[in-house]
Amino acid sequence: LKPCHAIMKLYTFKLRNYQSVAVEKAGLLFDLKALFQKHKAETGGSGAVFKNLLGLIRSGEEGLALTRKLHDLAEPAEGVSFPFGSVKILAPYRPGKILASGVNYHGHFTENPAAKVPKFPFFFSKIPSAVVGPGEPILLPKGVKQVDYEVEFAVIFGKTARKLTPETAMDAVWGYSILHDVSARDIQFVDNQITFGKNYDSFAPFGPCVVTKDSLPNPEKLALKCFVNGQALQDSGNWDWIHPLPDYVAYVTGMMTMEPGDVMTTGTPAGTGYFRDPQIFLQPGDVTACEIEGIGRLENPVKRDLRSRTMI
Repeated sequence: LKPCHAIMKLYTFKLRNYQSVAVEKAGLLFDLKALFQKHKAETGGSGAVFKNLLGLIRSGEEGLALTRKLHDLAEPAEGVSFPFGSVKILAPYRPGKILASGVNYHGHFTENPAAKVPKFPFFFSKIPSAVVGPGEPILLPKGVKQVDYEVEFAVIFGKTARKLTPETAMDAVWGYSILHDVSARDIQFVDNQITFGKNYDSFAPFGPCVVTKDSLPNPEKLALKCFVNGQALQDSGNWDWIHPLPDYVAYVTGMMTMEPGDVMTTGTPAGTGYFRDPQIFLQPGDVTACEIEGIGRLENPVKRDLRSRTMI
């Protein structure tokens, strides 16, 4: 991809019964569908790529090029631009696959006395039904007492990718986002029930936006933080990764086919609640905020889900 003149952030938003994709510029959201209709003669292409963000990702370089043109042409206008507070920001989209990484930060390895430095990247699945957007509550299941927070840098695939090498891996990346890997430790560590402990409904806050790959030319040099009630409990950067990003992408695609819109996360830094002394776990009324440099801030309140059941 050609270098982008500025960070390009894409959102999915809802205004009453209308839902669309927007690009951020000068602190405003610009509806891509409306921008396309306004500048159709100047841009060519097809407005169909903006039906939703997943469709835009699947459209490849054509959709990206059109989005860049519309971003450059965007000027505030009624029905085209919106202040952030006037619309509801949703999760960017629901991925087909989410592969989340285990230990991949030296700091997280150091704080976990039972961990071993992984010879190869370690992954588990986050289920798409666990995805929620910014502002939506993280629901604490009834009977679960050890719900932990984990900020993660998320990589979004833009091409069908299989058996890539580290040298070719980044060609398959479309962009980046934030995924909050919420974890029920008292489920996860019972007979190694990692799938259940990681995948209660609402345990995968995603967003608030997707940033295109060319907007972040140095994705391995970004600061990450996770706040609970305003206190920074995780504060590090992905320069602390054990495995570099191209190796991660190559490893995953060596195991399975990754498709446009699929998500791969890259582990969490030190500071998780389970390994603190004393331990810290999410409680009803808490507010979490995951921040990644160049992407943004993903905030979610915490509430008790009295309808759920658990196995413990």
